[in-house]
Amino acid sequence: MKPFRVALRLCLLAIVACAGLAQAQPKQMERLGRGLVALQTGQGVFLSWRLLGTEPAAVRFNVYRDGRRLTTEPQPLTNFVDAKGQADSLYTVRAVVAGQEQPAESPTAPWSQSYLRVPLQKPEGGVTPDGVAYSYQANDGSVADLDGDGQYELIVKWQPTNAKDNSQKGYTGTTFIDAYRLDGTRLWRIDLGPNIRAGAHYTSFLAYDFDGDGRAEVMMKTADGTIDGAGKIIGDAKADYRNDAGYVLAGPEFLTVFDGRTGAALATTGYLPARGEVSAWGDAYGNRVDRFLAGVAFLDGQRPSAVFSRGYYTRAVLASWDWRDGKLTQRWVFDSDADAASKPAAGQGAHWFSVADVDGDGRDDIIYGAATIASNGKLLYSTGLCHGDALHVGHLDPARDGQQVFMVHESPRCYGEHGLEMHDAATGKVLWSMSGQNHDVGRGVCFDIDPAYPGEECWGAVGGLMSAGGKLISEQHPNRMNFAVWWDDDLLRESLDGTAIDKWNPATFKFENLLNGKAFGAASNNGTKATPVLSADLFGDWREEVVWRNEDSTALLIFSTAIPTQHRLVTLMHDPQYRMQVAGQNAGYNQPPHPGYHLGHGMKPPRCQPITTP
Repeated sequence: MKPFRVALRLCLLAIVACAGLAQAQPKQMERLGRGLVALQTGQGVFLSWRLLGTEPAAVRFNVYRDGRRLTTEPQPLTNFVDAKGQADSLYTVRAVVAGQEQPAESPTAPWSQSYLRVPLQKPEGGVTPDGVAYSYQANDGSVADLDGDGQYELIVKWQPTNAKDNSQKGYTGTTFIDAYRLDGTRLWRIDLGPNIRAGAHYTSFLAYDFDGDGRAEVMMKTADGTIDGAGKIIGDAKADYRNDAGYVLAGPEFLTVFDGRTGAALATTGYLPARGEVSAWGDAYGNRVDRFLAGVAFLDGQRPSAVFSRGYYTRAVLASWDWRDGKLTQRWVFDSDADAASKPAAGQGAHWFSVADVDGDGRDDIIYGAATIASNGKLLYSTGLCHGDALHVGHLDPARDGQQVFMVHESPRCYGEHGLEMHDAATGKVLWSMSGQNHDVGRGVCFDIDPAYPGEECWGAVGGLMSAGGKLISEQHPNRMNFAVWWDDDLLRESLDGTAIDKWNPATFKFENLLNGKAFGAASNNGTKATPVLSADLFGDWREEVVWRNEDSTALLIFSTAIPTQHRLVTLMHDPQYRMQVAGQNAGYNQPPHPGYHLGHGMKPPRCQPITTP
């Protein structure tokens, strides 16, 4: 059988299997449009669009240019090359269901260049109380449908150039959060004020439709002096709790829900967990007390909840919240200091937490690092291997049931022989590990780069390259270990590091460049972490887009692949696990998202979670 037919048969089977799964309760996902993208290439105009998780398995598509149909018969694939397309061509795609052509959305024109430029309104810089001048850079981002039109808007954090790690003293400038349409229209700006310190660990923001009205809300930690998108001040406008070292270790802390359309504050309550005694978190100067993370999870199996946390080096506390019918209510609080059953979670947090249904009960759990908190707010397990900088959660090894966690660890006295390890996501059982060689293993990734080995390949800053099944492929590890992106025509995943997308060549044991974003003026974020503003399946087919800022932060540059593929998959943003991991990508040390099924070379038809949309 020809490769095209094999790939197409696999993908059609995948859709059938996905549509046929009905035993679980559907999760509330976003109502998305077709997301048609048109890119000019040397072969004409490349088109790609979404296959939605709510569509029937047998759906096919017709492609139109300027009102003229280009497909001789409805096609199953979600990409198409129009060899005669021009810069001024207008395209539509119509779904065909049971022989009936469905209405088209508004026509799409080709991008004027190889990326979409989204203009930004950069804040003015300032001067700190000790006389240090600062300016602004666009930093981490998120995405959500803020106005309910089926298209995503971008939410961007503006970080001052004097932002600090929690371990560093010094004043910082104010943090701003902006929302933009893809044409650069700014919807609103939230000024977090002087009592929210700026840095990678202080502000995690969540954008999702929490109440199911078809429009996303935005939630984040606020304080006295925060100004919402409508210009209203939260708390005491004159309060300034910064101490001589620039830390904010006094004063009230809030959690606020903002209207996604206007940025207006809808509800504000006290932030949980509360600060309490600063030294109780492990030091007295303010490092460990202000380590914050956040994520979205289907804790009841159907509707989204927000989860905000504090602390991971010592005490770890997570609080979950529901936004329903105009009310913000607490669902549960987990505290590692609460009782003996919870204490094994202390010191086990990572710089980012992941969300996945690890035990298969239909409800999401919080993989906090080396400890996992169940959907009911109780400790599921702790590996006891302690804090680490990176973790990946997904069906990493297709030979095993369920999901797996790959994590790297920081402290040799705690991790022992397991500096890099994969463990069962449901039980915490270590499946295999590599020596950390007595180092703080600061980086680690796990994604499918080699078709010779089933599942994901995993490696870190120390040790070799390991297969998902625990086979040592090489004593050496690849020289990229930052982020990952599905970009080209196969099911393998590519490296996303700095402003480069690279393809692994197993024969030469090297990465080969596919896209150099720097040549287009792109810049990465977060220093040596070198992460994008955001990477996710934002539009087009199931492949992922990369959002970088440009060098002077006057625009976002969104890159989308123009490589045809024979693989057909539902948009990854309609996979609940992938979408939840995207929602938390801006928190802490950004990590790439994984769907709830194994997506890689030789994959089996995915068993997709049923979904519903507003």
